[in-house]
Amino acid sequence: MADDFTRSRPRAGGGDGRVTASSGNSFRLRYKLLFSAAGFLVLLSAAMLWVVFKASTLQKELEAANALIAPLQETVSQNKPAEAESILTAIRLHTAAAKDAANDPFLGMAAALPGLGSNFSAVSEVARSADDVANLGLTPLVEVFESLNWDALVPSDSGADLGPLTEAGPKVASAAYAVRESAQRLNQIDSDGLLPQVAEPLNEARDQLSQVSHTLDAAADASGLLPTMLGGEAPRNYLLVIQNNAEARASGGIPGALALLTVDKGKLSLGAQSSASQLGSLSPPLTVDQEQQDIYSSRLGKFVQDVNLTPDFPTAAATVQSMWQRKTGQRVDGVVSVDPVLLSYILEATGPVSVDGSQLATAPPAELPTKLTGTNVVPTLLSDVYAKIQEPKLQDAYFAGVAKEVFSALSSGQGEPKKLLAGLNKGTEEGRVLVWSVDATEQAVISRYPLSGSISGPSISPAQFGVYFNDGTGAKMDYYVKRQVQLVKECQAGGYEQTSVRVTSTNTAPRDAGTSLPEYVTGGGVFGVPPGSVQTNIVAYGPVQANIESATIDGQRTSFAPYLHSSRPVGVLSQRLAPGESQTIEFTFGKIVQHTEPNLFVTPTVQPLKDVVLPTESSRCDVEQ
Repeated sequence: MADDFTRSRPRAGGGDGRVTASSGNSFRLRYKLLFSAAGFLVLLSAAMLWVVFKASTLQKELEAANALIAPLQETVSQNKPAEAESILTAIRLHTAAAKDAANDPFLGMAAALPGLGSNFSAVSEVARSADDVANLGLTPLVEVFESLNWDALVPSDSGADLGPLTEAGPKVASAAYAVRESAQRLNQIDSDGLLPQVAEPLNEARDQLSQVSHTLDAAADASGLLPTMLGGEAPRNYLLVIQNNAEARASGGIPGALALLTVDKGKLSLGAQSSASQLGSLSPPLTVDQEQQDIYSSRLGKFVQDVNLTPDFPTAAATVQSMWQRKTGQRVDGVVSVDPVLLSYILEATGPVSVDGSQLATAPPAELPTKLTGTNVVPTLLSDVYAKIQEPKLQDAYFAGVAKEVFSALSSGQGEPKKLLAGLNKGTEEGRVLVWSVDATEQAVISRYPLSGSISGPSISPAQFGVYFNDGTGAKMDYYVKRQVQLVKECQAGGYEQTSVRVTSTNTAPRDAGTSLPEYVTGGGVFGVPPGSVQTNIVAYGPVQANIESATIDGQRTSFAPYLHSSRPVGVLSQRLAPGESQTIEFTFGKIVQHTEPNLFVTPTVQPLKDVVLPTESSRCDVEQ
């Protein structure tokens, strides 16, 4: 029965229940396919796990390398070459491990997958760029850092050792090139379709590489330019201009003292000294660019005191150089401008300097300090000297004498080199150090940086605004004016950006300034401004090709003088403030085609820059959008 039942039961492969050869093969084939599919899934899972593992390794190694950048910068700033080398070795180990993970064949295959593949490709490219930066960028820089003697680079009685800086030039240039190439590779990656976890680190890497690239380009230019400009090949003569911020000019202040600065193999020495009043006026005046003459008048080419009514320092420097040559017969190699605030930064590094009767025809009044420090040099030069010394010629002599003492301390190598370099760097960032060279090749390099004081060209960012102050009182009242300047991003109009420039000024002079302050400080009403009041021409520049739409004073629309300078819109308003009075002026710029974050440059004043330039504000509708 069982056997009959078995025979009558249908079998796979034949209607009659018999198992044929072909049905058995099919059965075995299915099992093979099943096992093959299972094996493939296992391999695929293993491969994906391996890819995830490699991607995770890559990410961790990059994060570890990135975490060491700040300690590396710190050891360099603290002049600890051995520690810097140790940290760099660790960075290179991490970036090498990340690059090794990026070169894994499975990760390469994953990069070819549609959809997610671009994310693996982007991360791998970041790893390769990081390794290039570590080996081709950071390594030669640390080697250069180890070879430089910072103490020998600053001025001293015996000059500065410029040889190592000259030798470092090619290495720094090579490092700059490597980082620039890495930055360009990352910039070519389309981040629009990437996952946020990949796009954000990619954009961060781009920003960091961009900053490093700019820094290295600057270092390469400096190492190539400084040895020559510091007299490494032949002595250089520069006209040193010390701007007096108590009487505002667009680039800082009226030229308070002028001197011939000679640099020979890094050694500084001051020669002939003069003042703007001693040089007098030029007749006929020098020819100045018509656009600038329209805005600032022909005084630009007639009076040394007015060459820097224009904020374009190359124009002012070339003009004052020509004036100096016409008056003295000396042709200088360039112009260097500083202000008393920069002198305070120098004194913070060198220590105090003594001031005695050698600076004046007679000894200075007892009320003036006999030692000038980083704390008291600014109020002494920009305020106290006018209250205690009545004769303008003696004021000029005192100003020039102090400048000579400060540069004597600088040239003798007093103080801590790193602190001195930090002070000079801070002054440069604030626009208190400006340089211009007669040599066109050198000037072309200088023009790439804010140090040039240019209002157009490669040093100007796409959406740059400028606010500049020119005294209209004919006196030294700007010492008492406190200012705040702020950009306000307005709602877009017609698809274009709109930005307002807000300037708030306050005259902090005492109520009785007209009688309590010296006439030389108040102007005595000679130019029609009541004693104690301050008159200022406020000049606002917008980005290239933008329009200046309107201006307001304390919220009320007002007329203004519109101009154009190097394709940048310019607005000018005159402002008069009585003691204690405050006023806010706004210029609104429209049709701005640049869709980048705006930035702002402001005339350096007596105030710290951080107190003058406020963070950019966004209007309400812009935030909602």
